[in-house]
Amino acid sequence: MTSRHATAQQTTDSGTCTPSPDASAGEPRVLRALVGMLSANAAALSANRVLSIALPWFVLTTTGSVGKTGLVAFCQIVPYVIAQALAGPVIDRVGPKRISVAGDLASTVATATAPLLYLTGHLSFGLLLGLLVVVGAADGPANGAKGLFLPAATRAARVPLERGTGLSAAVERTATTIGPAIAGVVVASFGSLYALWITACLFGVSALVISTTLSDPVPEPHETPIEEAEGYLSRLRQGAEFLREAKLLRSIVCMLAATNLLDQAFMSVLLPVWVKETGNGAEAVGLVVSVFAATSILAALVAAGVAERLPRRAVYLIGFTLGGVPRFVAMAAGAPLWLVLAVLAVGGLGSGFVNPIVGAVTYELIPTPLLGRVKTLAQAVTWAGIPFGGLLGAGLVTVAGTSGALWIVGGLYLVAIGVPALNREWAGMRKRAVSDAGPAGTVRGDGRVAGTASVPGEAAVKAAA
Repeated sequence: MTSRHATAQQTTDSGTCTPSPDASAGEPRVLRALVGMLSANAAALSANRVLSIALPWFVLTTTGSVGKTGLVAFCQIVPYVIAQALAGPVIDRVGPKRISVAGDLASTVATATAPLLYLTGHLSFGLLLGLLVVVGAADGPANGAKGLFLPAATRAARVPLERGTGLSAAVERTATTIGPAIAGVVVASFGSLYALWITACLFGVSALVISTTLSDPVPEPHETPIEEAEGYLSRLRQGAEFLREAKLLRSIVCMLAATNLLDQAFMSVLLPVWVKETGNGAEAVGLVVSVFAATSILAALVAAGVAERLPRRAVYLIGFTLGGVPRFVAMAAGAPLWLVLAVLAVGGLGSGFVNPIVGAVTYELIPTPLLGRVKTLAQAVTWAGIPFGGLLGAGLVTVAGTSGALWIVGGLYLVAIGVPALNREWAGMRKRAVSDAGPAGTVRGDGRVAGTASVPGEAAVKAAA
């Protein structure tokens, strides 16, 4: 009989983890948690996007300093990433509900304090930076915690996991598209102070929705129990060891880290430089982003309905390739704006299918007791290269020119997608179902225990404990 340690190592190498059977069969369908999770995400993400527009404008109009305007974004995003990466063990121990509500309330208070102090004449720039550090440090763990409700919410709603991740992706992309538009209208019509009030209200709405509609997830009945480590650092090491041993998850995270870096180079440098050199006008930047976002939202909604019936690996790779590579080719080859927009529209359709697949695979690979520390750490790794994207884009344009930089980044994008996909663990991306017919705890003829499953990285997790 295969030893428990060997079985865990085999699942680690193949990148597979057996998901839960439909434990809710025969139980009433409950949509409250799924609707609550999506609503809270919509409110919190919209708040973040509104703040990203309103705050720099507020600083620029009140101080007139470009340097200070850039510094405020830095003081928010750096604590966001660091706090999210380190919050996983706390989320797993305290529970995502408390962390999410506390983080949203802290963001509400800090965001509302800024305009109050400004109106009373007591808002210094140093104090504003301190408030932004609070917002970033609170919002990072809160947003990370919100994602942990999704598996339990989809089970309660009795819908496929891909449907929940597809709806969640559509909400995120919609907030990213509409949030800045709302901020622009409010700032132009009433001033940036009103946009800050709206941001505070949206954070408060998110806290209210979570506190009244959601409860902390519990381990699924089929999951192998995880030996909990004692102490914060030991639990953090558990998450890191799990991510290192789960080869499929690690491969996906590394691919996303590389593509996020290249996407940032495109958005922050290559796109505006290309628009300027082709003489299309600044409005072309917004048009490019809007077309891609609109079709990706549509695709995410379609994926929510059909993704569970599609081959995951093929859809993921095709969608990622369409969403990433053709835009660089079209722009580098000197295509007219209308053709570039058409290519981006198709790319958005492909990109919209990626997040539902990634989300479903991620939730299946990570056992519930480790969701917080593994998922937040993985997300922090995928964001690690974003601050350097602008530097990469600027360096490539300086060395190779705009067209050359587009060709280089497009080629790197293709390599980032294709090379990891050649590894054998990517076969583990296929959807898996528990085939054991017997009740949990019974021994089958092949010596395996029905209703249980080893998880990738289990051996490493136990060693860390």
